[in-house]
Amino acid sequence: MSSEKTILLVDDEEGIRKVLSLILRDAGYEVHLATSGEDALAQLEVVRPAIVLTDIKMPGMDGIELLTRIKANNPDIEVVMLTGHGDLDLAIQSIKREATDFVTKPINEDVLDIALTRAREHLAMRRQLRQYTEHLERLALEKSRELAAVERFAAVGQTAASLAHAIKNIASGLEGAIFLMESGRKGDDAMQEQGFAMLKDNVAAIRHLMQDLLQMGSERVPQRAPCDPDQPALEVASLLRHKALEAGVELTVEAGAGREPILMDAKAIHQCLMNLVGNAIEAAAIPFKGVRPVEACVREVRLTTSRQGRFICYRISDTGPGVMEEARERLFAAFATGKATGTGVGLMATKRIVEAHGGTIELENAGPDGATFALCLPAASAKGYFVTEAAPAGLAGTGRCASCSE
Repeated sequence: MSSEKTILLVDDEEGIRKVLSLILRDAGYEVHLATSGEDALAQLEVVRPAIVLTDIKMPGMDGIELLTRIKANNPDIEVVMLTGHGDLDLAIQSIKREATDFVTKPINEDVLDIALTRAREHLAMRRQLRQYTEHLERLALEKSRELAAVERFAAVGQTAASLAHAIKNIASGLEGAIFLMESGRKGDDAMQEQGFAMLKDNVAAIRHLMQDLLQMGSERVPQRAPCDPDQPALEVASLLRHKALEAGVELTVEAGAGREPILMDAKAIHQCLMNLVGNAIEAAAIPFKGVRPVEACVREVRLTTSRQGRFICYRISDTGPGVMEEARERLFAAFATGKATGTGVGLMATKRIVEAHGGTIELENAGPDGATFALCLPAASAKGYFVTEAAPAGLAGTGRCASCSE
């Protein structure tokens, strides 16, 4: 927009244009002339005036229509109307259509000056408001960037603190193992054996932590290939059976997904099931605290597979103490764990793998009679057909997916 003292004067009477242009130029305005509404519209894009001073009654396009067209395309232009005493109704109508003011003929210079001063004040106010808004937008953007940086640093700090806590737990276990092994060197074989066992457990914990961290940091796209959906479960059960026996836990498998091959990333799902079944064995091995009768205290982990409609569902149940209510909401969060030696990374990494497959994982039962995790994947057939239907909400109760009807 041009200077705030640039005016386009619109009137079909040449005498009025000459007189008003002289008055306006004497008052310091840059004046451009138009003989009609159509002429004014043609000049707007060239002149780009800050103020339009127009007669209301003109042949062809009148001042009201010109005002409407100007405000539709150039709402920042201030428009002052010129009207006769008998056209007050039209003048009021123009005010309703966002005209700045109106001046009656014959024109009084003082009244005209007041109307134009008001128009310039509107322009100045709009300019200040725009500058203030732009300043606020810049300030908001700067603060948003600063906040984002602070949040990133806070997240890094929280992650480092949580990871340090996990490593500290492992280091404490290693220190205990060293103490027992040194005591065993003095002839106490039992303490030496116990130290070796602790050392073995903590080395395994380090390995699991590294694996979980690698999984957490990986954005690997699932590498789907034809696979028997029961196979990952059977392999996991075979690998972890010795761990269950050492912990006094009975591990059973019910493979019911069928042998029809589906497209899945078997290695990734194998990792998920290793994590879930390993956690379940550790939970089932926790000593009972009188919640159930002694005769009912069977330490057991069950791994079941099923084909529920268009989904393959894996269900891992244990007879451990369950999950405390306050821990359920953050169960899949980074470094959230309820185990003394847990890293809090495994479940989050598992959730990421499952969601990358388009599936869901959720805690169905939480105790005190144990916990049940349900992992459901959309079944992509080996022929290349991939189901995009939403995964089941769960497998609670009957062993069927809650949302499956087949």
